[in-house]
Amino acid sequence: MENILKLLENDSRLTAAQIAAMIGRTEEDVAGAIAEYEKNGTIVAYKTLIDWDKTDREIVSAVIELKVTPQRDRGFDKIAEKLINYNEITSICLMSGSYDIQLIIEGKTLREVAQFVAMKLAPMECITSTATSFVLKKYKDKGVIYASSEEDERGNCPV
Repeated sequence: MENILKLLENDSRLTAAQIAAMIGRTEEDVAGAIAEYEKNGTIVAYKTLIDWDKTDREIVSAVIELKVTPQRDRGFDKIAEKLINYNEITSICLMSGSYDIQLIIEGKTLREVAQFVAMKLAPMECITSTATSFVLKKYKDKGVIYASSEEDERGNCPV
């Protein structure tokens, strides 16, 4: 019943009855499957995706790449467990490639984000380097395309 998960991932407001009609199952089957997914942790949370640029809320988002020294017998998990406790961090991913861990953090100002990196991340002994990139604009997030309200004045880019 993976199709239930895909439908909910695209729109968590769908009811069991709506999903049942879409996939040709009974409402009871769908409700039971959803309850089981919630119980076993397959469904982790229900969230609303908000375009904060359309509100008065000022927010700065940054992607931070960390190179780290894995902890003996715990690998990267121990580092991630420590990072999870910072409210500024909205996402933590173990990566392959040129860096080890990717963080997405949010703050009220560029200075707040910079201070977080300097005061909380950089002093951690296991972190050997950081690279911070600030998010300037979101075009697509979690499969949702953000509507553009302004024309790009730079002209067309050949594709």
